[in-house]
Amino acid sequence: MINDLWYKNAIFYCLSVATYMDANGDGVGDFQGLLRRLDYLQGMGVTALWLMPFQSSPGRDNGYDVSDYYSVDPRYGTLGDFVEFTRGCKQRGMRVIIDLVVNHTSDEHPWFREACSDPQSKYRDWYVWSDKKPANASSGVVFPGVQKTTWSYEKTARQWYFHRFYDFQPDLNTSHPDVQAEILKIMGFWLQLGVDGFRMDAVPFVIAQKGPALKRPVEHYDMLRSLSEFLSWRKNGAIILGEANVTPREDLQYFGEQGERLQMVFNFDVNQHFFYALASGDCRTLIKAMEDTRPRPATGQWGQFVRNHDELDLGRLTEAQRQRVFAAFGPTKEMQLYGRGIRRRLPPMLQGDRRRLELAYSLMLTLPGTPVIRYGDEIGMGDDLSLPERACARTPMQWSTEPQGGFTKSAKPILPVIHEGPYGFEQVNVAAQRRDPNSLLNWMERMIRMRKEVPEIGWGDFSFPKLDSIQVLAMRYEWRNNAVVVLHNLGAAPCEVSLRLAKSPGDQGLVNLLSEDHSLPSKGGVHRIVLEPYGYRWYRVGGLDYLLKRSET
Repeated sequence: MINDLWYKNAIFYCLSVATYMDANGDGVGDFQGLLRRLDYLQGMGVTALWLMPFQSSPGRDNGYDVSDYYSVDPRYGTLGDFVEFTRGCKQRGMRVIIDLVVNHTSDEHPWFREACSDPQSKYRDWYVWSDKKPANASSGVVFPGVQKTTWSYEKTARQWYFHRFYDFQPDLNTSHPDVQAEILKIMGFWLQLGVDGFRMDAVPFVIAQKGPALKRPVEHYDMLRSLSEFLSWRKNGAIILGEANVTPREDLQYFGEQGERLQMVFNFDVNQHFFYALASGDCRTLIKAMEDTRPRPATGQWGQFVRNHDELDLGRLTEAQRQRVFAAFGPTKEMQLYGRGIRRRLPPMLQGDRRRLELAYSLMLTLPGTPVIRYGDEIGMGDDLSLPERACARTPMQWSTEPQGGFTKSAKPILPVIHEGPYGFEQVNVAAQRRDPNSLLNWMERMIRMRKEVPEIGWGDFSFPKLDSIQVLAMRYEWRNNAVVVLHNLGAAPCEVSLRLAKSPGDQGLVNLLSEDHSLPSKGGVHRIVLEPYGYRWYRVGGLDYLLKRSET
């Protein structure tokens, strides 16, 4: 039971321990380094941390190839360091969720090794096997152009094994009751050590029936209910944030009709149309995406994001829309990935245009749901396209102008720190931006603080006041007799919008939450608001008295 639904008005911040802060100078981030940065995160306004995988792993897929679910990778510290970290978060009022990667294991996991070496082992049935290579082995690959098949031959086992992702990540047979029991055991272990929930990786694949004879997808949604019930039993307030890139028609299956399954799900549909709106200056398909994903149970919440640790997936867009986004933000092949996405961070995609960056983050913070910020977003970090696949946008955090950006004392960090060009650590770092009152970091702190003071966005219902212009997105949120209105000009040209909001004579004044630029309506109840190129406004809908008094003085 989650009595306060804390995640409804939270600020999530995603980071990788490996690339955040190195305390012992070995070139790899660790929990002691992260512990030193908790005051920074608290000061920014973060209320919940999402940690990418940190368990023991060969590290062939950024830790998503887990070889021991009940450990901390020795490079990052010990279980004791992890407990100190969660305790430090609790002291600062921050919650912690961690990646739950149970669709597959590493091929170096003891379960898989024993499954291969002993046909009679209980672990043999924990994976998915076939005596011959299935005819559809080349279909359903997740990484087109890099991955050629979903079935690979294992010489010791003398069978083919299924892997939805890379061949070194054999899929678990998640329909097996013993595997499901083990997943609960893994969750219980980390809950006991202080976590407040999980970001569940690849949810549609976890709940899917797997096997060589399967003709069409079969999802076991009740598995999500079992996980949620276990969470409620073991820790009050614990949640699951699901990664499920599915169509709006399928979304409710993940929440459950009464919210009995996942508490939060990432809104990939809105994210993709968000980028089309930025590329085209046309908000209509973004409005449709928000309308399509409006239905959800009262306890359910969307996770809204701009960019995450993977490529920007554009698979839901039409071919014409996708090409429009490619042309705007990823025109060359080295910027694209898997034929469906862009592998850049946001600032280079927007050519470092501060106006457009502010517009994008302001829009993300005001989308219906809870914002999820990625490490480095707050200072405008860039990418290194010389690194392979997704690694280009996973470079170490840039803290200062010290060698290696203050991330490590080592000359050989786990990934190269960006050190050249406009996004090099000499130009983009936390220390310099903390001293600059006009920096992106200080702007982001102010916006986060304001977002936390506008619970209508996280809790309320939304509507779209009608405007004449397709380049301006207007949204109105209402909750407990309070209302806010946010405007975003997606276009490169200034424009004036006419906005009619009045429901009653006392419901017409617009108090600007970000500046002194308030708005009083005309006698006909119409607000005429001029928005600069890529301009944005956050208003609280209030009575006229306050604004009239100000206008008279």
